[in-house]
Amino acid sequence: MTNETIKGGLSRRQILGWAGGGLAAGLLPLAGRADDKRAASISSTSSVALASTGIAGKRVVVVGGGMAGMTAAKYLRLWGGVGLQVTLVEPDALYTSNIMSNLVLNGSRTVASLQFRRDALTTRYGVVRKSGRVVAIDPLSRSVRLADGSALGYDRLVLAPGVVFDDAYGLTQADYDTRTPHAWSAGPQTTLLRNQVAAMRDGETFVMTIPKAPYRCPPGPYERACVVADYLKQAKGRNCRVIVLDENSTIQAERHSFETAFTQIHADVVEYVPGVSGIVIDAASKFVRYADALGATQQIQAQVVNPIVPHRATGSAPGGWLAQSGLNNGLNGRWASVNVLSYESTAAGREGIHVIGDAASCGMPKAGHVANQEAKICADAIVRLFSGGTPDPQPVANSACYSPITASTASWLTAVYQYDPMDSKMKVAASGGQTMINGAPATATEASSINSEHFKDMGTWFKTLMADTAG
Repeated sequence: MTNETIKGGLSRRQILGWAGGGLAAGLLPLAGRADDKRAASISSTSSVALASTGIAGKRVVVVGGGMAGMTAAKYLRLWGGVGLQVTLVEPDALYTSNIMSNLVLNGSRTVASLQFRRDALTTRYGVVRKSGRVVAIDPLSRSVRLADGSALGYDRLVLAPGVVFDDAYGLTQADYDTRTPHAWSAGPQTTLLRNQVAAMRDGETFVMTIPKAPYRCPPGPYERACVVADYLKQAKGRNCRVIVLDENSTIQAERHSFETAFTQIHADVVEYVPGVSGIVIDAASKFVRYADALGATQQIQAQVVNPIVPHRATGSAPGGWLAQSGLNNGLNGRWASVNVLSYESTAAGREGIHVIGDAASCGMPKAGHVANQEAKICADAIVRLFSGGTPDPQPVANSACYSPITASTASWLTAVYQYDPMDSKMKVAASGGQTMINGAPATATEASSINSEHFKDMGTWFKTLMADTAG
């Protein structure tokens, strides 16, 4: 199938690479920032010309209205044309961005400023929106059943359900909501954590935990430690402590930037402890016990505890709808394994079901920008399949991520991912397209410094990405 040219003379392959840090600035409508009273509505007065593909009578149901689901719904219509019916199933009226949500903790943003409507998906692209929650999938009849008892038939199903959080470290879901918030889904828990941090006094201790990878980012755990440390230094005093208990043996992203932040910029406040295990947290007393990398038992009395707990694809727990459908076939049943050429499930007998975003096990980070890219590859593949073709055999995705280090400075990380047919995975590629450099895997590119210009660019990148996702 050819790469149809759409509005502005841009091809579908060109759009697959959009929304990089600053790359699309000026090309896409910018999302307005909301005030505390209303959510931002991503919209544009320009008309949208849907592709003319000849596809008719085909139905795609997209489950989940986050970064992956919104992008998939939008681009399925944009590239599939008016003959492709796209229904987006999502229970929440607004989307709250996890990107930038750590800035709520230092008061520079509010949760309301991160909320966006999905109106443009309907008004500009003709996506049918259905308020509901999926409770079951019938792969044989190709239908999904919703909590209200209704059912939706599909020719292709795209699942972008996001993640749910385990009861971990001796804590429960009620603890997360009321006493020890993970705040890993932006919303009420973010506000609760913000209030707890704001109530701290000089000399008190903030403890956060980081689970073994893979985990969703954003919010970024290491940037959260930096934002909280910076706030406490400025607002409470330099006798506060931020203790980071990482179950991984080393920093997982932007290692140079965060090593600099922990050992220089915030060295007087942050204590980074890698390789921990056996974490136990008392929600009432905020007493934390763990084993260090040498196996010795350690304990901390904290005033605020932020446990970033292990998580998994929504519905993948035993008895969940994803598990009952046999789709949780990756990493001990926690994620859904997919063919990265189309994001179609690799589970036997689950043809026509695609999984994208945080719920997928695909080798790329579980990040908002990556979800946007996965959704485009998936949408492109589905349109090609409906047109009698095959998925692009050489998909390319890019990822950009900005990390605030203080209230006015930031760093960044960017990577290009290219399909490697040798092991059917997406891998980081160097500028020349090679996935191996001098016998070693290519790596992501990290900012050489932490500065205020990166912080300004972060705002532009975020607005551009959100506009491309749902605008």
